[in-house]
Amino acid sequence: MGETAPTRDFWTALGPGEDPATRLAQVRRAHELFVQTGTLAPATGPTSVRSVVRDSWMRSVKGGVNPSGMVDDGDMSWNDFLEYRARHPMAAAYPLVRSLMLDEVSDSGVVVALTDDVGRLLWVEGDHKARDQAGDINFVEGALWAERVAGTNAPGLALEVDHGVQIFGAEHFSVPVQEWNCVAAPVHDPVTGAVIGVIDVTGGERVAAPFALSMVKSVVAAVESELRVRTLTAGGPAIPAPAGPTLLVLDGDRYFWRTGDGPALRLSRRHAEILVLLGEYPDGLGTEEIATMLAEDGIDPVTVRAEISRLRRDLGADLVASRPYRLTLPVDSDISQVRRMLRTGDVSGAIEKFGRGGLLSASLAPGLGDLFEELKEDLRSAVLTARDPELLRAWTGSVHGREDLAAWRRWAQTLTPGHSDEALVKGRVRLLDRRFGI
Repeated sequence: MGETAPTRDFWTALGPGEDPATRLAQVRRAHELFVQTGTLAPATGPTSVRSVVRDSWMRSVKGGVNPSGMVDDGDMSWNDFLEYRARHPMAAAYPLVRSLMLDEVSDSGVVVALTDDVGRLLWVEGDHKARDQAGDINFVEGALWAERVAGTNAPGLALEVDHGVQIFGAEHFSVPVQEWNCVAAPVHDPVTGAVIGVIDVTGGERVAAPFALSMVKSVVAAVESELRVRTLTAGGPAIPAPAGPTLLVLDGDRYFWRTGDGPALRLSRRHAEILVLLGEYPDGLGTEEIATMLAEDGIDPVTVRAEISRLRRDLGADLVASRPYRLTLPVDSDISQVRRMLRTGDVSGAIEKFGRGGLLSASLAPGLGDLFEELKEDLRSAVLTARDPELLRAWTGSVHGREDLAAWRRWAQTLTPGHSDEALVKGRVRLLDRRFGI
């Protein structure tokens, strides 16, 4: 008489009392049979596969998914992705998911992911080691995990069937993903009922337990309730844009990280330098690139990784993603503010904001030295192009323009005969002519 399979819920992977190791071996045999021969195991019996998984396997084959392949990177630049994520409706769910889940999973070997409605991973957070390991299968922010791209997986399948689902080990269509278990459930728009994204938990044995799906579904219910309340609140947007942090490095030799209305956190020079570099390269930097930008002769990559680790400890484990290192959320800075002032024609404000150059002028890091020279030249060009006596006064009165002979000459050209500044300006031109041997 043939062995019978335990009774399983349609959406969860293991039946009551079922041994995970035994079940994993059974599903792996069924997967190998299907991939190698196209034959599905019997619908009943110990090697049976849930119909929701069988159907997903067949869709994966028809869609041309390679069972041995890896998930591709997303189709957006990192900067475009950050802007897209900040505007996405799931941004409103993010703070609540953090408060409900991340404290519980920070050292548990699992990661929590939020996707959009096409399976793009918007946030991947949680246990730091697990997140790095998930990076090996490209389960990273910006990557697309739709079923049609990645094959059978919990977030992709939850979107496909609009239902919470658990995927266990070898139930994943892609072999490189079969070391993981995952549960996911869709989040719906409170007005239209349309799916706007998915909340997913990915990890090891804990995620294979039947209660894992119930936990994710309870978080989804809380998120949908919160979205509904916001939608019904008169006069307020349903999806408020979260305020991002600001990096302040131009005001003297003290550097700060400010979030919201709370007190600013003082940064070490090295941490400020790294944050400036990551802000300037939103698509990310490798360890070696950061090392050469921080010192003329480079620094040990181990030192770079240690500094990133301390930066995460001080500012949040999820601030800097890996491979390559990059900021995971939009960060404003007083450097960016100077650039915005120049773009909008507020050259006087830009000169004042730039000041003496702060960290950019004081740092010995080549990457920051280059940035200092670029920004200083942008300011100088704006001043010389404007031909405004007051701007020329401000520039030549700054440490950067004090010996700028071209600026002094331009200022002299703008003055009418007998102007009160004429003698001073022409005298400075003569002095600089002699000093520079012109």
